[in-house]
Amino acid sequence: MPVVGISHSARGYCINMVLETMKTYSSEDCLTEEAVVTKLRTCQYHYLFLHTSLRRNSCGTCNWGEFGEGGLLWGECSSRHFDWFDGNPVSDLLAKVKELYSIDDEVTFRNTTVSSGHRARPLTLGTSTQIGAIPTEGIPSLLKVLLPSNCNGLPVLYIRELLLNPPSYEIASKIQATCKLMSSVTCSIPEFTCVSSAKLVKLLEWREVNHMEFCRIKNVLDEILQMYSTSELNEILKHLIEPTWVATGLEIDFETLVAGCEIASSKIGEIVSLDDENDQKINSFSFIPHEFFEDMESKWKGRIKRIHIDDVFTAVEKAAEALHIAVTEDFVPVVSRIKAIVAPLGGPKGEISYAREQEAVWFKGKRFTPNLWAGSPGEEQIKQLRHALDSKGRKVGEEWFTTPKVEAALTRYHEANAKAKERVLEILRGLAAELQYSINILVFSSMLLVIAKALFAHASEGRRRRWVFPTLVESHGFEDVKSLDKTHGMKIRPNGGGKSSLLRSICAAALLGICGLMVPAESALIPYFDSITLHMKSYDSPADKKSSFQVEMSELRSIIGGTTNRSLVLVDEICRGTETAKGTCIAGSIIETLDGIGCLGIVSTHLHGIFTLPLNKKNTVHKAMGTTSIDGQIMPTWKLTDGVCKESLAFETAKREGIPEHIVRRAEYLYQLVSAKEMLFAENFPNEEKFSTCINVNNLNGTHLHSKRFLSGANQMEFLREEVERAVTVICQDHIKDLKCKKIALELTEIKCLIIGTRELPPPSVVGSSSVYVMFRPDKKLYVGETDDLEGRVRRHRLKEGMHDASFLYFLVPGKSLACQFESLLINQLSGQGFQLSNIADGKHRNFGTSNLYT
Repeated sequence: MPVVGISHSARGYCINMVLETMKTYSSEDCLTEEAVVTKLRTCQYHYLFLHTSLRRNSCGTCNWGEFGEGGLLWGECSSRHFDWFDGNPVSDLLAKVKELYSIDDEVTFRNTTVSSGHRARPLTLGTSTQIGAIPTEGIPSLLKVLLPSNCNGLPVLYIRELLLNPPSYEIASKIQATCKLMSSVTCSIPEFTCVSSAKLVKLLEWREVNHMEFCRIKNVLDEILQMYSTSELNEILKHLIEPTWVATGLEIDFETLVAGCEIASSKIGEIVSLDDENDQKINSFSFIPHEFFEDMESKWKGRIKRIHIDDVFTAVEKAAEALHIAVTEDFVPVVSRIKAIVAPLGGPKGEISYAREQEAVWFKGKRFTPNLWAGSPGEEQIKQLRHALDSKGRKVGEEWFTTPKVEAALTRYHEANAKAKERVLEILRGLAAELQYSINILVFSSMLLVIAKALFAHASEGRRRRWVFPTLVESHGFEDVKSLDKTHGMKIRPNGGGKSSLLRSICAAALLGICGLMVPAESALIPYFDSITLHMKSYDSPADKKSSFQVEMSELRSIIGGTTNRSLVLVDEICRGTETAKGTCIAGSIIETLDGIGCLGIVSTHLHGIFTLPLNKKNTVHKAMGTTSIDGQIMPTWKLTDGVCKESLAFETAKREGIPEHIVRRAEYLYQLVSAKEMLFAENFPNEEKFSTCINVNNLNGTHLHSKRFLSGANQMEFLREEVERAVTVICQDHIKDLKCKKIALELTEIKCLIIGTRELPPPSVVGSSSVYVMFRPDKKLYVGETDDLEGRVRRHRLKEGMHDASFLYFLVPGKSLACQFESLLINQLSGQGFQLSNIADGKHRNFGTSNLYT
């Protein structure tokens, strides 16, 4: 977690973040107060420092906040622990960090700040909560519809960070191009191992990387190389370079990345023992419990290739054999003697047991007294028995016995194990030190895979929801998109009944578009906005001694101050918290200001008096939420239409929500009286000048808110795959020919089999399609199935015991009915060709494929 420092200057607020683990820092300036508060609420930090510049505001008071005490930032920080600091906001913050973590003054921190360029401004707190980018009670989570439910962790955090801090137009275009490639890819994709960059750096720095972490790091590197060697994924890998640069601050070109991954992967592969190597078996002897050797040797075996530890490995094997001999000579005769005695119930018992707490193998005798067995077979060994002692020299218990020879063998075995374990740790520490030289490659690669997993997940979910990629255009103002064809306008279907849902939908779609993501629309053309702001209903703030209208005015002041002719501004029910006449005039003045700026936006209101104000406007037009009459009742159409609407669905809504009928009838009567008075006034003063203005849909009239595959496994499995693929193709092609001969219309003309290797998943292009698949189990048996959710089915199969390394062959078919035919056909005919199937009984459940069996 970073150390955060916040300061203020004439350019606005600045937030500096220092990562002690990575020895890096980054700065963002020109931020609004709301943007800083948003970052604080969405960022987990270790320590917070506030610069004294926050105290020095234009009023010259000692309070702090944009308008003195009571500002958003003041309210946010007053409930948190923080310290003040003075001096240079960056260098003095770094000095504080070095002092906090006891870091030498000579240690340097790398600046990872990426130039904002023409990057859009971060979302305000109000906007991010109202569209669900930040968890908010009563607001559906935006992240939950952008990604599948099984996507969590680092990829989700990346998408959230992307939404809260939209990228530049160039990076957004690159992200969109990447998602388009991902959506259409047909080859299998890696699992995308996600490793925290900060954790990786800290483990390498402290030399505490264990065997499993090294394997995960190698998976990261190998998956980068897999993308490089696969033609379809190679282009995606190239597209991901620039977004990864923005996320890490590291400029690494494509060739350097690939070369670095090859070197680092090779280093790990030379040292670390991988999953498919089985040359380091745990020792096992007949008279010694296997759990003893398992507990002692599993702590170091299988971590390092044997060639690097052969001497200590051999020493442990010899020590284990010596222990076996000692136990056989000293304990086995005693056990045999006791078993030979036929005693009544309650007689003595004896066995060789593992004392787990003492890490020893001893003789355990129940109701056994050695000095009573003199003069019998086994007497010599029985005389050698003595009570076993723990590491502090205390007797373990009355039942545990040992001999000097066994104790000497145990000591030798433990010493050999300790040396082997220390050698393994020493080699792993050395490897960690070597990989320090490749730390930038590792950090870059781990972040690239996080981004890849996030974007692949989004492309799959967007495809499942039938979302579209918008046309993203770089804009210098909205006059340059006025001539575009209206058919490219954003078409969305809000999930609620009116204008509030419309505004949220437009805001979310525009934000997704400028982030390079898919949008919920039939088609969309979206200008690259330099800021997107959504203002909804305001509530009072008793802690800051502010009414709801004060809070609204503060937020609108911030919105107006940050709006340009390239901004999107959405305001719902403007000036609703004050007296109607003055609120109407303030709303009209704000609309005039936004109209003069030339931004794109919508301002909704129930202040109908605004339509009679003499406003100076050039680009503002009237829009209304459409309604229709059905059986005498007014019903919404959920569409935005031209014109002015002075009616509402207030009475209908009141009835629907259970307001007593007599109250609603009285309200309707009062409304009729008021309407009659207005009509009478209009008749008596026919020449009264009327001025008309908005719902402010600025520029919306004429402008569109547009809106080498890595297959693991032995050669036998590869051969089996080839044979099965050949058989599947022949069987299914013959079936297609039979159907055509019977004059049965069929969209499928050719079977194209594709492979999903171990630790791979199907591409997003299969989402929503019917498919038939063959699973290759580790026991060489086949499982044939059909599904409309191939990725989900693959994941469920691999969750079963022993199936995590299963690979698959599949082909797509048009429709579930045909998929069921091919499933039964393959189950029946593959078994007839000699292939072993684990679900052969499933073929009897259908009538397809039971004829023309191969013999």
